[in-house]
Amino acid sequence: MTAAGQGRDAALERARVLFDEQFRDRLAALVAIPSTSQDPAHAADCRRYLEEGLRPWLGQIGFAVTVHDNPHAGFGPILTAERIEDPSLPTVLLYGHGDTVRGLDEQWSPGLAPWTVTERNGRWYGRGTVDNKGQHALDLCALEAVMAERGGKLGFNVKVLIETCEERGSMGLRDFVFAHKEELASDVLIASDGPRVEPELPTIATGTRGTWHCDLVVKLRPGGVHSGHWGGLTTDPAIVLAHALAAIVDRHGKILVRGWLPPNGVPASVKAVLEGCPVGGGGIAATIDPDWGEPGFTAAEKIYGWNSFIVLAMTSGRPENPVNAVAPDARAHCQIRYTVDTDPGTFEATLRRHLDEHGFQLVQIENGGLRMPGSRTDPHHPWVRWAQESMQRTLGTRVQVIPNAAGGLPGDVFVDALGVPLVWVPHSYNGCQQHGPDEHAIPALLREGIAAFAGMYWDLGEGGAPKA
Repeated sequence: MTAAGQGRDAALERARVLFDEQFRDRLAALVAIPSTSQDPAHAADCRRYLEEGLRPWLGQIGFAVTVHDNPHAGFGPILTAERIEDPSLPTVLLYGHGDTVRGLDEQWSPGLAPWTVTERNGRWYGRGTVDNKGQHALDLCALEAVMAERGGKLGFNVKVLIETCEERGSMGLRDFVFAHKEELASDVLIASDGPRVEPELPTIATGTRGTWHCDLVVKLRPGGVHSGHWGGLTTDPAIVLAHALAAIVDRHGKILVRGWLPPNGVPASVKAVLEGCPVGGGGIAATIDPDWGEPGFTAAEKIYGWNSFIVLAMTSGRPENPVNAVAPDARAHCQIRYTVDTDPGTFEATLRRHLDEHGFQLVQIENGGLRMPGSRTDPHHPWVRWAQESMQRTLGTRVQVIPNAAGGLPGDVFVDALGVPLVWVPHSYNGCQQHGPDEHAIPALLREGIAAFAGMYWDLGEGGAPKA
């Protein structure tokens, strides 16, 4: 081991220099592979991302790499890699996903394109710059820098799993990890995805909210009927559906189906870690409306410690070409974002009971089901506190811990199959426009991220693993 501080500082500087001199070109090469899992025409590119984008790189830094077929036919492959220095040393699992959402080429601003990294106004634009190519590539670069500073050694073991189906709900990942849990056995997952709570505030998330979806449908007749002859006489399905939605959530976003909510409120440990936690930033068009959502909660408690109900899409008739008819049906596609303090297995039955009690027997629930389970490691877990202290030492600033990110990630798979604590360290921010046109990374955040990871890797190699 090195003298305290001396080797660490050199490793951090090496990581920053690697970022300044090489990272953008490395990222551009990965972004140039159009590995969108949402377009069947690019299925081969998902495999190419693993075989050509990652396998040679990981092999060069001493990993044994395997690319596996997905256990579910028709879904993207999964890469695993390992670098074992000594089985008695701690083992870190690094997760990421090499697939992206659709490019949406025609929707990008003039001069920008999804599969090319373009620098403009201090931002790096390109599909995958933050979701998730840029984030897992940055963590691997930090690993490479520390290894070089230690003369080819780390002082701990690393396993890597990169999937290519996250944007399709991580289909096949659970079956794969359970089937390979001995090979993937680790002490902790330390990985990156999602945004910080604010651009300037480094963040650790210890899980994610889950998502449950359903369609609410009112079907009354085979076709529309003349609005002059039948308006005022026959039931309008859109109006019935609108009132049903109003019985589910009030005018200010408070959920009225109270059986959907954590029965004991926000847990004390979650409240404690969220005290003083900011939310937002980044100059996006959406606003944080203080009167929206559960009354009496802070913004952080609403998004990180509570459940939300969202109408993702709603139609009746032909909005793009209205006709003078009372529509035959109406449909709303709805979503619940939930924390692990509630059981999604009860959501549909609870909703059915609530609708019936309020006189909405006409409203049918279709396609109800879990899309991505929630997950959470205790925010006070020793590995979480260890990571927070290491990052604060490196960055010289406060690091905010949140009990779960607001979005979805397959952390539940690794908790259930491997029993590992979750330490998600995001390198992005809420305004990065992931999943839309003009997705971008902020280089200053990435540069902080590579230093933060280099510091954690260095500390781990110094024998600093926490006693869980």
